[in-house]
Amino acid sequence: MEWLVSLAGAGLVMVTLRDLFHTIWHPTRHGGLSRLVTTVLWRLARRFRARRRVVGLVGPLAMVTTVCMWAGTVILGWAVIYWPHMPGSFTFSSGSRAAQEPALLDSVYLSLVMVATLGLGDIAPDEGWLRLVSPLEALIGFALLTATVSWVLEIYPALTRRRVLAIRLALLRHSGTTTHQVDGTAGALLLHDLATEVVRVRIDFTQYAEAYYFHDGEDHSSLAAVIGYAATLARRGQAAKRPDVRLAGDLLVGALNDLATVLDQRFLHTDGTPADIFAAYAADHGRHV
Repeated sequence: MEWLVSLAGAGLVMVTLRDLFHTIWHPTRHGGLSRLVTTVLWRLARRFRARRRVVGLVGPLAMVTTVCMWAGTVILGWAVIYWPHMPGSFTFSSGSRAAQEPALLDSVYLSLVMVATLGLGDIAPDEGWLRLVSPLEALIGFALLTATVSWVLEIYPALTRRRVLAIRLALLRHSGTTTHQVDGTAGALLLHDLATEVVRVRIDFTQYAEAYYFHDGEDHSSLAAVIGYAATLARRGQAAKRPDVRLAGDLLVGALNDLATVLDQRFLHTDGTPADIFAAYAADHGRHV
């Protein structure tokens, strides 16, 4: 029975590590704990009247909640591993009152100390397998801290790339770019650059799915509000006389279709045309296009 309880704790730790792995290092379309937390917070925020202010907190709050969930489940899982063997398989420092506390409380305390790599030494494993296994919790704690820092440092550049593309499209829309202006060398370069930026954003949505749930502020910096204008520019490029401009227009159309496919498969599930998907994307972010 003791080993079954310990195995249950090990299973909880493995579930957490799997979720961390698929969230940060190997994102997939399959649901996970982090994706579930983020989606639930997003749907709850959409129900509030002060929508923009509330939704603006979803992305950062979801990341904090996810990291706390990872840390909490790792601590709980290791505590469950220690619990059946507490206190008989552990030694306590002289004068310590830890042995007088409930075994579960001591297990949680030891797990907290180990995952934080504090190494206070008032409770130490005595059995051989525990002496080998317990340092792994410190390594997992260090890996969790490193992964969290890496996650933050990676997701915010992705948000910057998305907002830069949105502002560029907003400026082009404001300038009233015409088909005649697009039909030239500068227009071909413009459409090609836009296609490259769209592809980067598409990769960001695949690699950092949580970035979808970050609000972009005003309409001029929101990709959801202006992505439809990229499709307008692409159609103007396809209607141009110069073959290089038409080719660049085709590239932009392909990039936009690919982006729409990713948005629909991972977030929106409309099974509609790219125009329908971009309209649903705008509506999901509280934008009017």
